[in-house]
This record gives sequence, structure tokens and C-alpha cells, in this order.
Amino acid sequence: MARTTLRFIPALLLVAALIGVPLSTLPTSSPIGADHSLAAVASAEDSAAPLTPGEQDYERARVIGQLLEAYHYGQRSDHDNLVRAAADAYLKRLDPGRFFLLAEDVERFRGAMRQTDDKDPTTRLEAAFELYATYQARVTERIDWAFERLHEDDIEIDADERFEQDRRKADWAEDRSALDRLWEKRIAHDMLTLELADRDSEQIRDNLERRYRNLLERAQDAEREEVAERYLDAWAAAFDPHSGYFSPRRSEEFDMEMSLELEGIGAKLTMEQDMTEIVELIPGGPAERSGKLQAGERIIGVADGEEGEMKDIVGWMLHDVVQLIRGPKESTVRLKVLPPSGASDSSPREITLVRNKVALEDQAARKQIIEKPYEDGIKRIGVIEIPRFYRDFGGAQAGAGDFRSTTRDVQALLDELNEEEIDGLVIDLRGNSGGALQEAIGVTSLFTGGGVAVQVRHHDGNIDRLGQPQQEPHYSGPLAVMVNRRSASASEILAGAIQDYGRGVVLGDQTFGKGTVQHMIDLGAHGITAEGGGAGRLKLTIAQFYRVSGEGTQLDGITPDIELPSLFDHETYGERAAENPLPANRIAPLQVEQHFDLGSLIGELRQLHEDRIGEHAAFRALQEEMEYQRELRRETHIALDRDVRQAERDRREQRLLELHNAHRQAYGLEPVESYQEVDPDELPDTLLKAGAAVVRDLTLLLEAEEEVALGALSEAR
Repeated sequence: MARTTLRFIPALLLVAALIGVPLSTLPTSSPIGADHSLAAVASAEDSAAPLTPGEQDYERARVIGQLLEAYHYGQRSDHDNLVRAAADAYLKRLDPGRFFLLAEDVERFRGAMRQTDDKDPTTRLEAAFELYATYQARVTERIDWAFERLHEDDIEIDADERFEQDRRKADWAEDRSALDRLWEKRIAHDMLTLELADRDSEQIRDNLERRYRNLLERAQDAEREEVAERYLDAWAAAFDPHSGYFSPRRSEEFDMEMSLELEGIGAKLTMEQDMTEIVELIPGGPAERSGKLQAGERIIGVADGEEGEMKDIVGWMLHDVVQLIRGPKESTVRLKVLPPSGASDSSPREITLVRNKVALEDQAARKQIIEKPYEDGIKRIGVIEIPRFYRDFGGAQAGAGDFRSTTRDVQALLDELNEEEIDGLVIDLRGNSGGALQEAIGVTSLFTGGGVAVQVRHHDGNIDRLGQPQQEPHYSGPLAVMVNRRSASASEILAGAIQDYGRGVVLGDQTFGKGTVQHMIDLGAHGITAEGGGAGRLKLTIAQFYRVSGEGTQLDGITPDIELPSLFDHETYGERAAENPLPANRIAPLQVEQHFDLGSLIGELRQLHEDRIGEHAAFRALQEEMEYQRELRRETHIALDRDVRQAERDRREQRLLELHNAHRQAYGLEPVESYQEVDPDELPDTLLKAGAAVVRDLTLLLEAEEEVALGALSEAR
């Protein structure tokens, strides 16, 4: 079998005084590495005793366990499944890529978690801390081994071998030799990625030394509170993916995010296998406005200013990454970014953003008009885009008569569009992940004329029916709501109500499927105190949303009447892809008056749409491009041979370029010469144009029905 050899110029090791856990804490012994190993440079006096839980941790665990048992909507009764889910959630927070712990460590921990038959997290704190001590030792041993490998003259890898980038469900290594083999592949992958990004051998070695040192420091520098936080957060997450424990520091960051007062790039981040992944771009934020980033991409480097040093952040704690990205308004931050997890392209790119505050104004609803021709003329289709359901809570609580809200803004836009004599309307909720519930209800009433918008069942079984008093709709014409897989929560409430009242059609992709309600509980109100102030909070799922029809939005979300192509695979994105989601169910439906009998029209609308896109070159090109991008995201194995990887990358970029240029050609635009030149903002919104065409069809069908009805009435007279 052919082999590829990665060769590097020997470089001086950057020696630092690092705190290490003695290797004797490992369940089995192993030899200490060569003189340049990290374990060797850490002096005996620097070694720290294993962390142990404190009295506050026990008390906090007791209170959190009681709150979850008493008030969580799901109220898990299956003890074994709960403990298993909590153990898995903790392991995911500790070693998400399964690069350090051995199968024997994992089984020992799971056994310790199962030893007691109660559902109190307090009794398992010791097991969590003991596993963390083992984890620290494993990391020390593994990074020591990695540094030795980095200083060998060459690393040989079979030319046809590949590296699995997504190891969330991989088997745990059975022994050290299995970990050795895994790390040989990881190092080869990391080296090759940097080499293809035009780094020389000394830069590559220096970069990886710093990256692996980050992993070690993150493990060794953890404080007792951090270990307890991981475990308590995992215990809450075992109940459902939206419950969790927020330490005082995380609580402060959450408040900043909710108030939108943070100065940064306007992105929600999470940790995924030692990588900082973008979960969502905040509408109106610097990242979203730049068009340079997308959800799912991974940030691996951050530099402050135009000339600042690019710091490799792989392995950093999330709050440290957030602090590094934040900065003064109008200052510059540079990011090194990898594409979404998958083998489509493993080479990082650098982008520059100007930090700013994400203001309410930047998230405001906005309008436009799209003219769609037909045989006898033109139909003017209004579009209102709602990036998020926002509300100025401070202004509302202060009694300000003109406080900003989504409902008020949409109502004002409807007034303007009515004056401009639109024939139909599209409400664009694509990418809208939710927001203020009362605003979703308020916007719904503008189209339904009031009534129940959503049913909410609480943990005690009581059901609230939330809505507005009956009134005249603010807009009563033909209507469609556009959604995609990233439309969630409040967006699903609005889209579901529009369907249930027969008020309009829903276009797009099946929505996210988040049908639960969370409440933040301050643990200080339950007797918990903490050093330096702040007791932390528990985010607790207390209720579930149901549509007027009685269907829940949990898991299944809203199914569109007419499907449009999407970038997202349902298996990997959405509530069903989360750990421990609550099940889907339904409650009794409510009887509501239908505005239109759309059931008889949807089949005809769908056929008109399918006939049209079959002849629409731009739509077909976009459909092919999205399908290929989804295919690339599913490819998580990546070549470890330089020539093979380069050839695969070139082939993928060439195919993406061909598809993008076909899309451009459909609009009469000149092709671009390389995929790096692609600017998505240059192209019209093909899906929105398709949505406007559906509304035009709906308008014509409703007009035809009305003419038939009037003719029948005239004959009857």
C-alpha cells in the first residue's frame, strides 16, 4: 500500500511552565516521554491535586435536582434513561471528539453514575469530578505524546487513509495504541490543513504546538466551579436540550445577548469538538450584514485589529473566545474560518469585520414590492421580512406610548403597502429563530383578526390559550408565509396559525421544530450563594406550544404547503437532531372560523409552481447548487494524502463554481472565474421571487373563485 510522508524542519520547542496532573493518577501507568515532552517540563511543585466538589456544589446540585423534578415539563420518570442521558451529556461536554478518554474510563464513569437508584444529581458529583481528574491525566499524556510526534522528522500515513472529522458518535478508543493511531491521523490532518493554507513547516509546527498547548491548558486550568458547571448543565440537558445550568458568568453573558448591548460581530456561538461553531447570525449584526459568514462555519483563529496576532483558538473555552471577539464599537476583528463540518473544503480563510452593537433598529421588519406579470397585466406582491420577533421590554415596562415592537412595525408597513395597492403579500420568516412570544401573537392577529394564536400546556397540565381580542384584520388579502429549517419557536407559532385559520399558505422547508417554553430561575432565590456574588440560574423547560389545531410544533415544526429547496438536512439540523428532545404529541383542537377554503386550491397552486420551476433556469440552478452543498456537508471523511485532498478540493470548488455560474447566467450576469470571487448578494433572491409567484397564482385563483361565486349568486337571483 502506498504511503505519504509529511516532513518538517526540526524547530525549537516553545517550553512553558504548565501545570500537570501526575501520570500516577491514571488507572494504568505509562512511561513519561522524552526530555522535550510537556510532562517533563512541568515541575513537581506545579502539579495540582485533583479537584473535588465543594459544599456549594452539593447544595446547588440538590436545588437544581429538586427544581427539575418538580417543574420540568417532561418530568422524566425513567431513572435509567435519565442517568444514561446525563452521563452521555457530561462526556460530550468533556471530550466531544473522543480524542482523550479510553473506553475503560467511560465505562467506569457510567458504572459509577448507575450505582445509586435516585434521580438526585448530588449523589453523582464525585463520579463527575473523578472522571475529570482522569481526563486531565489523559490529556497530559496525549499532548505529551503529540509533542513528541511533532518533533519527529517525518510522519507516515497510508496514502488512501482518511480522517473522520465528525467524531461525536465514534467508538471510544479501546487502548492507548488505538489513541496513538487516532492522533497520528489527527496530527497529519492538522498539518495538511495548514500546509494547504500556505504555511511553511516551521509555522505549521509552531501553530500546532500552540493549539495542543491550548487543549492542555484548558483541561489543567479548570477550576472547581467549571467542573461542577459542566456536570450540572449536563444533568439538566438530560431532561431536554433546552434546559441547562448557567453559572454567574454565563448568566451575565446571556443577559447581554438578550439586551443586544454586546459589542462584537453579532453571532451566537457554541463549542463543537474543540471548535467554535457559529450557531446563528444575529439579524442586523456585523457578521450578517457582511455576507461573509454563515451558520455552521467554524472559527479557528481570532486577531484584534488589522495587524494583531492571529491567535489559534482551537481548544479554547467558549467564554474566552467570546471575550476575544468582543471589543469596542467600530474596532476591527479578523477571523480565521473553516467551512461547515464536512469535507467540502478544509482550507481556512480570513475575513475582517468591524465590531458594532446589534441595535433593535437593525432587526426591524422591512418591506419591498415584487411585480409579477401574468396574461392580463401585473400583480404587485408586497413582501415584509421579519428577521426576529423583537420588543423593547424596557420601554413597554416604563409605559412609553411609542415603544418599538414587531407588531407596531409590521402594522405600519402594512399601512404603507395598502396605500401602494398591493395585490398579495409574503411574510418572510426564513432564518427567524423566534423572540418575544407576545409579538408573534400580535403579528398573527394583524392577519387573522384576533382569536387564539397558540395554546400553551404547562408542566401541571393546565392549558393557556393565548391570543388577541376579535377585531378586523389589518390585511385581509392573499397571503403566504415563507419559512425554512432555521425558522423556529415564535416563527412556527405564526406560520402554524396562518395555516390553521385558512388565512394563507406556507412555503419553504419544514421548520426547526422547537415547541417548548423555557423559564430562567435565579438560584439565589432558592438559598444558593456564591463567592463574588451571583448564584447562577437554571434554564428550565416548563411548557409546550400547541397550534389551534391541537398539533404540537415540537419535533415536526410546520410542514409547508409548497416545498422550496433548502441547505439543511433534517437529520443533522433541527430539534430532532438534538440530544434528548421531548416527544411530539397533541391536545384537543379548537374550533375556529376559516378565512379561505385553501384546501381545494393548494393542489392547484403546487402544480402551477412545479410547472413553472421546471422551466425556470435560475430556480433549477439554485436547486442543484443547494443539493450539492448538502451533499458536501454530509461528507465528513477527508483525505490524508496531500495530492488526493488537493484534487478533491479543486474538483469540489470547480463544481460549485459551475453551479454558481449557471445561476448567474440565468439572470444574465457574467460568470466569475474562481469560487473565491463568489458574492451571493450579487444574485436576486430566487426563492423569494418563487414565493411571490405563488402568491400571484393564489391571487388569481381567489379572484376566479369570487367571480364564479358572484356569477352563481346572480343566476340564483
